[in-house]
Amino acid sequence: MSGAEFVPLSLPPLLIGIFAAVACALPGNFLVLRRQALIGDAISHVVLPGIVVAFLVTGVISAWPMMLGAAGAALVAVVLIEAVRRLGRIEPGAAMGVVFTAMFAGGVLLLEQSDTSNVHLDVEHALYGNLESLIWLDATGWASLLDPVALAGVPVELTRMAVTLVAVALFTALFWRPLKLSTFDEGFARSMGIRTGPLGLALVVVAAVAAVAAFDAVGSIIVIAMFICPPAAARLMTDRLERQGAWSVSFATLSAVLGFVLAMGLPLWLGGRDAVSAAGMIATVSGAILAMAALFGPCRTAAGAAARG
Repeated sequence: MSGAEFVPLSLPPLLIGIFAAVACALPGNFLVLRRQALIGDAISHVVLPGIVVAFLVTGVISAWPMMLGAAGAALVAVVLIEAVRRLGRIEPGAAMGVVFTAMFAGGVLLLEQSDTSNVHLDVEHALYGNLESLIWLDATGWASLLDPVALAGVPVELTRMAVTLVAVALFTALFWRPLKLSTFDEGFARSMGIRTGPLGLALVVVAAVAAVAAFDAVGSIIVIAMFICPPAAARLMTDRLERQGAWSVSFATLSAVLGFVLAMGLPLWLGGRDAVSAAGMIATVSGAILAMAALFGPCRTAAGAAARG
């Protein structure tokens, strides 16, 4: 594929997939270590009705209404979880499962009953995203990367995910040590003067921001997979948090690149006529990487165990 084809048709969705995967994987490292990995799953379910309601109220797909809608949905979810837990006298995990499933189903029903397909917000896009359609019409080749006029026409999702990734990376870098201490020894972190409660809330907020920013472009499947699979696979490769972070970024990037390439090319190589969902293939590749790490990772082999011991 020449640059005249690759830059406008493949480069933007590929970069968006990479940015979304890495932005979710970075906070996912701490969520996995804190045994809160399903918070990423929960966020991806909760944001859907909030985003749909925000669109129905404002009539536009924009970052701030989406964020506010997702925040409102999260607040409603917290109230409902507590109500279900107290009234039903069931354990918190069951209450969370009931509320998140119900809210996601409610969001799907809202999508089905609303005319939102003209802005790429429907049930299919909520699950799979619209990654393949995020092309750069003003690009003519590699020279467009240095052309201010052409750059003004890049998909808004690319700019949004780039800004989100930078924000998530800055948060992770600035609060790396407090997050590390509070994750492995919360009592010691408190004795050091670290406010672990607000820090944990900030981590969830950052994860929610990443999920909302990625939701429109890549759908809920990638969001769920990237919060869990790359960090979990990285955890099987090393016992050091710094190396785990590097591994998770590598796995997230590999999943996005390999998944996108396979989604576009594999069906054609096998004799099919149409490509498959890029989001679905990226999530599949991330799951395969996790399976390989579980089977062959140094932290799951006898040699790795002996080396640690």
